[in-house]
Amino acid sequence: MMQKNNLVKAINKNVRSGARKANLLLNFIRGKKADIAIRDLEFTRKKVADDIKKTVKSAVANAENNYQYDIDNLYVKEAYVGKSIVMKRFRPRAKGRAAAIKKPFSRITIILEEKQNLQKKEVKK
Repeated sequence: MMQKNNLVKAINKNVRSGARKANLLLNFIRGKKADIAIRDLEFTRKKVADDIKKTVKSAVANAENNYQYDIDNLYVKEAYVGKSIVMKRFRPRAKGRAAAIKKPFSRITIILEEKQNLQKKEVKK
């Protein structure tokens, strides 16, 4: 007898931010309930927080519409970031030289899981 897979995924492919900057916020929301993660990202003063919040909301919408999960039982199981494309720009420097400027993009992946026992624990208290 096989248990059904409770994982839901959302990927944001081209986020205009470096992977290291995005990873700081992903560490912050990993393991939290989905609605609490969205609330925390709402009040975070980082530019990449909007893109991460959009990805979490997309994963919640996928869970609700595609799998009929209860959104109150969803939590962020995995949140990770990988490098995507890098735009290369050049700035003129002294003596006819040019200096490269790299503008990195990231790919943010959010995986939510539905925990069946979240409400049972709250009832016992």
